Amino acid sequence: MIRYARNKTHEKVERIMAKLAQSFNLKNMELRNRTVMAPMCQYAVDKEDGTPNEWHYVHYVSRAIGGTGLIIMEMTNVEPRGRISNHCLGLWSDEQIPAYKRIVDEVHKHGAKIGIQIAHAGRKATDAKDPVCSSAISVSHDDSTPKPHALTTEEVYETIELFKQAVRRAVEAGFDCIELHGAHGYLIHQFHSPNINKREDEFGQDLAKFGVEIIKAARRVMPATMPLIFRISAREYMLNGYETEHAIALSKKYAEAGVDSFHVSTGGEGPVSVVQPRSDAGYQVEYAKAFKTAFPELPIIAVGQLHDPQVAEATLQNNDADLIAIGRAFLDDPYWTLHAIKALTGKITPPTPYVRGM
Repeated sequence: MIRYARNKTHEKVERIMAKLAQSFNLKNMELRNRTVMAPMCQYAVDKEDGTPNEWHYVHYVSRAIGGTGLIIMEMTNVEPRGRISNHCLGLWSDEQIPAYKRIVDEVHKHGAKIGIQIAHAGRKATDAKDPVCSSAISVSHDDSTPKPHALTTEEVYETIELFKQAVRRAVEAGFDCIELHGAHGYLIHQFHSPNINKREDEFGQDLAKFGVEIIKAARRVMPATMPLIFRISAREYMLNGYETEHAIALSKKYAEAGVDSFHVSTGGEGPVSVVQPRSDAGYQVEYAKAFKTAFPELPIIAVGQLHDPQVAEATLQNNDADLIAIGRAFLDDPYWTLHAIKALTGKITPPTPYVRGM
């Protein structure tokens, strides 16, 4: 918890200086505050073309009205079989660009910045008839999930090109930044996990190579000043899963390839073993802090049970992270940012039509 001075005058000064409410620059992208809406799948696509609809428009624009600094649009996949479900978003066709641009343009009108998470579910694509993976290893230990097809080396390079083209489309749609999803057991994670990647080619000899090649491909179609964020699981919870040291070693290669910021999460890779993830307030902050220590020059995004404004603010005040990502709390409250800043500073500037209620 944050310590406030007992003297009321000092307390007022400290409250007004709350870091959560302060602007922040991530490369050339200026955020009005340090809140980030974490990407959360909506499973709301009403047809299998993967294009966002009115639900997505209202969902994201309402969080911009609610004061969020940076919105990261949900996991958006580079090919149809790369989706978790057939109700997930995709960006594999130029025809999809206008629907994304409509959302981006409206979000900008309300003062927020917006990024998009580009991804491929790999073996976790539940509706795919032919799920793919780094190796032919299913998600479950009991074969209750389909055994994926191990991508050939040629297919790996084709998949890298799919990522590149999806990023190009996101840039054309006007997004302010790109996030690559290398966490939670999806395809990039499947390549950099020693327990999932059993390949003998170049992508097995160097576990970071798939991610590095995607990063380099993305940078080739992004403006040089545009931020590239990488979401990573700092540790796994599977039996004999990798620990933070492995994630940091990978991330050093990712940073060299062009990553500007790390969004630090944990787990999600497959069956949970005897190692159970915690769920208490700020339970993943220690991993964000480890990344902050390893990458002092890069902005670090913390996530995981940070919905209490005091916990979020303490994370920033302790320099454990630079930005605070909120997930489920934004599903409960589109105006979480305004409410959190008011709780910390005692004052906010809501949209004019809402002044009477806030």
